[in-house]
Amino acid sequence: MAKVELTNIHKSFGDNHILKGVDMSIEEGEVVVILGPSGSGKTTLLRTINFLDAADEGSVSVSGFKVDCKKHRKSEIIELRRKTAMVFQNYNLFANKTILENVMEALVTVKKYNKKDAEKAAIEILAKVGLGEDRLHFYPSQLSGGQQQRAGIARALILNPDVILFDEPTSALDPELVGEVLQTIKAVAQTGITMIVVTHEIAFAKEVASRVIFMEGGKIVEQGPPEEILVHPQEARTKEFLNRIINTNA
Repeated sequence: MAKVELTNIHKSFGDNHILKGVDMSIEEGEVVVILGPSGSGKTTLLRTINFLDAADEGSVSVSGFKVDCKKHRKSEIIELRRKTAMVFQNYNLFANKTILENVMEALVTVKKYNKKDAEKAAIEILAKVGLGEDRLHFYPSQLSGGQQQRAGIARALILNPDVILFDEPTSALDPELVGEVLQTIKAVAQTGITMIVVTHEIAFAKEVASRVIFMEGGKIVEQGPPEEILVHPQEARTKEFLNRIINTNA
């Protein structure tokens, strides 16, 4: 059974038809990278998986739990979200809480851990993303963008989700900080967790992805192993996009 199954996903904002009948199946342990130009629907597709933006039509299934995008109950959305975690491009940390408190928060409020156990688990997961004891009591404003994003990754990992969704996790970072975050994401990928990553980082996709999906105009244009899509794409639009990205980064 697929870990994530999207069927006939449609999404519009007003008259703007963003997603046009997307079907996608992701197996357990896959690391899927979604590429595409701005406005192609990548982030919207990611947000339909956990109903941050509920699709207008279609269905979403995570770990066998299926939700109809048109007819669903609040309890179904809560259950679906328990199976996923999201890492946002702008970190989305609570500014008035320390990094430790940010990572503890979900364990205390969602899983009803006592604070002592939540703190122990949070310290362990923060250490895994390279944020040791000297940073635990810093507030987000006291950390670099890379450190904040690594805290965001720790916050996602702490709930032991079935699937982690990454929405352009390096796009808000200064160029010299991108590498440290990508290294952290690579380490997470090596644990075997299912991951869907929206990014423009081609070298990262080549190294880490088990599959690359290229989107354009709210549809999947082409998908396959990274060595096929990134090195020998079949579709003219994929070739054009990759050439532009590679030349821009050269």
